[in-house]
Amino acid sequence: MKHKRFCLWMAAVLGMLCASGANAQDWAGLQRFAAANNTLAAPAEGQPRVVLMGDSITEEWLRLRPDFFADNGYVGRGISGQVSAQMLVRFRQDVIDLHPAAVVINAGTNDVAENQGPYDEDFAFGNIVSMVELAKANGIAVVMTTVLPAARFSWRPSITDAADKIAALNERLRTYAAEKGIPFVDYYSPMVVGDATRALNPAYSKDGVHPVPAGYAVMEPLVKQAIGEALCGY
Repeated sequence: MKHKRFCLWMAAVLGMLCASGANAQDWAGLQRFAAANNTLAAPAEGQPRVVLMGDSITEEWLRLRPDFFADNGYVGRGISGQVSAQMLVRFRQDVIDLHPAAVVINAGTNDVAENQGPYDEDFAFGNIVSMVELAKANGIAVVMTTVLPAARFSWRPSITDAADKIAALNERLRTYAAEKGIPFVDYYSPMVVGDATRALNPAYSKDGVHPVPAGYAVMEPLVKQAIGEALCGY
């Protein structure tokens, strides 16, 4: 069974590499932060380094709210459009090799959006768990998060069940975090519309996927609290 799952994982990765065409040589974006990683300044005294690993939601967070990162010693390592498999491939360069005290992992939106092929909940969940395990094996505290709500993706209108898939993945992530004693950030509940669409509240987003500053203002105290829990006793 393990051999079969490994073969399926390898087939999926190879399929993604082939689909990426001209970008196959750096499919995971290993060069994106290479220079920044090499010149990253030492954290301020008494301020442990924390890396936020993610996709465009994390990338835009740093762009729109840079002071939140600078004031707290947070390092943004989000790449727009990435799925969990790509984050897993670059996890060593963009997290482990930076020797942070903690990492916040936010992944899954682009898996559900099928940015690199058909969505497989087991595959996405497994990639996130693998990042958690890599962090723990290297003495890095972990914070897990929900996927943000989304009812649709403008670039993938054929997907009509995004809300169901996000809710299912979030429940699985929540259960895993509880079982492992990992601080867990629920971005979903305070940002979802309370109706059948389960969309991202338009007060927090213009496109239904990416937060505007008001959305990040909701997220920031939640993640700060969870980071504090993760670093307790570090």
